[in-house]
Amino acid sequence: MNKFFAYIIGSFLLTPFYLCAQQANVNLDYNPQKDTEGLIPFSAPLNSPEVHDDQTVTFRLKAPLAQKVVLPTGAIYTANDLGREPLAFTKGEDGIWTLTIGPLKPDMYAYHFNVDGIQIPDPSNTYAAFTAMPPYSELVVHGNGPAYYDAQNVPHGTVTRHVYHSEVTKGERELYVYTPPGYDSKKKYPVLYLVGGSGELPSNWVFDGRVNFIMDNLLAESKAVPMIIAIPNNQVIHRNHPQHAELTFDIFEKELREHVIPLIDKSYSTVQSPQGRAISGLSMGGRHSMFVGFRSLDLFANFGILSAGDTEPETTLKYFLTDPKVNKKVDYLFVGQGTKEAQGFLNLRCQALHDALNAHNIKHEYYIGGHGGHDWGTWRHLLYYRFLPNLWK
Repeated sequence: MNKFFAYIIGSFLLTPFYLCAQQANVNLDYNPQKDTEGLIPFSAPLNSPEVHDDQTVTFRLKAPLAQKVVLPTGAIYTANDLGREPLAFTKGEDGIWTLTIGPLKPDMYAYHFNVDGIQIPDPSNTYAAFTAMPPYSELVVHGNGPAYYDAQNVPHGTVTRHVYHSEVTKGERELYVYTPPGYDSKKKYPVLYLVGGSGELPSNWVFDGRVNFIMDNLLAESKAVPMIIAIPNNQVIHRNHPQHAELTFDIFEKELREHVIPLIDKSYSTVQSPQGRAISGLSMGGRHSMFVGFRSLDLFANFGILSAGDTEPETTLKYFLTDPKVNKKVDYLFVGQGTKEAQGFLNLRCQALHDALNAHNIKHEYYIGGHGGHDWGTWRHLLYYRFLPNLWK
């Protein structure tokens, strides 16, 4: 009887360690914000957000002195057609504000709270993103199992952070490098240089973009070529600098040529030719990939322009569009945007680029897909469903 009692007590004490908890941060769960144990995140006052299996979501905020709390519009609204007006929380007698919305499409969404006119991240959510902008919170709406961007039980590559000195920006800088599972220094690998948008840092392609897990899963599904992915910091001048547009492209090209590409070619076993290099980016990074990449055909022969373009490509890209040998120099050119982007003003640049490429008979793939707008839901989708599977195929 004593042994049986000890077994029951031991089982009870050990069981929580094998369960997925509300933001337990033990495993890389696909449903980290589902409440399975009735526990709150460490040091938080309550559970928020709580994601239910019907894909509805409850947000909570303890703010007894607040007068008004709303969920500002953003990626959640765009992908789920929630309208254009912020949704208001309801205040309880205990000073806790609550809001339940949904069901929402399974995905990862960035969001904030607005409390009496002040924008804040969700103070009870341990999933927060730190970028070149003020931090925001991450909502993970799970489906019936892991998504294409989740950590799954497959071979995983390695993400390495490099810190180096730049004579271009006169300081210490960072870049991240993904090497595929089974990386072999005796083999030569093509390299994708992947860059972020106006508010992104290199780590955001890992934590928000999940590019390493996306690549792991594509490789496990035999849908992509093993490659190295280098993620440099394309913030090379203050984003609010009055001459940002005039200066950023020249500075970033110099950074690539003098520091980033030499570091990668020295540190890894790479294909050191334009055919073995690709450059891609989202939003501002898409414009870097276009304006720097298209004039650097001695470096790159593959391009991914994500949610970017130009309203006057005949002028700004004349040197590229009128190059009679461009189709021989470019192996793969992808231009893509989200479904909701294509329905609004953000479509102007992408569509103009697509039209100009067509007008000059430049071979490229143009794709509109996913349920998102100008957000990570779109950029993850473009990587997994189109760009990475077709790169070097």
